[in-house]
Amino acid sequence: MSQPLSAQTIALVKATVPALEAHGLDIVREMYSRMFRNPEIRDLFNQSHHGEAASQPRALTGAILAYASNIDNLGALAPAVERIAQKHVGLQILPEHYPYVAEALLGAIKAVLGDAATDDVLAAWGEAYWFLANILIAREGRIYAEQKDTSGGWNGWRDFRVEEVVRESSVIKSFILRPVDGKNVMAHKPGQYLTFWFDLPGHPPIKRNYSISAAPNGETYRISVKREPHGLASGWLHDQANGTILRVGAPAGEFFLTHPPERPVVLLSGGVGLTPMVAMLEALVAGGSHVPVHYIHGTHNRETHAMRAHVRALASQGKAVRVTDFHQTPLADEAAGSDYDVAGIIADDWLIANTPVGEADYYICGPRLFLRAAVLALSLAGVPSNRIHYEFFGPADELLAA
Repeated sequence: MSQPLSAQTIALVKATVPALEAHGLDIVREMYSRMFRNPEIRDLFNQSHHGEAASQPRALTGAILAYASNIDNLGALAPAVERIAQKHVGLQILPEHYPYVAEALLGAIKAVLGDAATDDVLAAWGEAYWFLANILIAREGRIYAEQKDTSGGWNGWRDFRVEEVVRESSVIKSFILRPVDGKNVMAHKPGQYLTFWFDLPGHPPIKRNYSISAAPNGETYRISVKREPHGLASGWLHDQANGTILRVGAPAGEFFLTHPPERPVVLLSGGVGLTPMVAMLEALVAGGSHVPVHYIHGTHNRETHAMRAHVRALASQGKAVRVTDFHQTPLADEAAGSDYDVAGIIADDWLIANTPVGEADYYICGPRLFLRAAVLALSLAGVPSNRIHYEFFGPADELLAA
């Protein structure tokens, strides 16, 4: 267990908050620049988050600022710590990688802040870094152990073969994955994701997270992937056929369905965000759940609407499942009631009026703006944060801060 932070360290770190507000992004960019000089460390990260939008540097800047601001109240950061630990496990980050980050962070603070980064300030940040690092290392160690000790589980990268490819819509394909070794796979928690390592010619290794879009069955996983415009990994994956071998990390993620559900469940998704929701819906129906389930999905039109028939079939088998599909811009030959339920986007007032805000657990996945709007609307309607669960793939810590 980490030793408590000293009072001097807490005071010095909190005193750097104004400097972080002014120069935090420069510090983080410098930190990543130093880290990525080492190819082994560079290859641990999803480089798509370090492009022009700089989503990962911005998210980490916010996380560092939150850490400094709350260093005397670290309980407030517990959810973020769990999310980071799960992401680290997916990326196979190990204790031996942490010293590289410490060296790069402290070097970046000194390089950007100059004389303001005194020896005392650097010592305080070094102590604060290792305090948090040791918490993460301990939690990640427990997750690795759970993965290894669970029936069908594993650590590191495991080879899976694409057993079947299913075209779900004009932009989404599903891939059924079976382990090459022929052994069982661990039962994921519906909502969790798999991490993939892609070796594409002419590129450094690429890491991507894809939600598992099916309930656990002990033998295979299914992922459902949207071909993103200019998406390097998704474009390559969409061009693959049966028999392709993929390197896969064990299921991870803090976003998953409570089992058994104690309250009504609202599964709210936009676009390809339906993938974890389908896994949750399959699990609820297979488990014979009696709680009311509201499955609400928004997409552009019939052509982009994935898995609609499958979801409707599941709803007919469930005990209390209601499905509402929104098509933002229905095609000319689409008919309300057969191709979709409501035209337009999922409006805040519709969501509040048509779901049990006073008691339900909300599970939300979709594009960033969709998530932002949904979380804000539910929060303003009085839904407590412990009943709002969300997932999107990107640096998630920027979502609520924004």
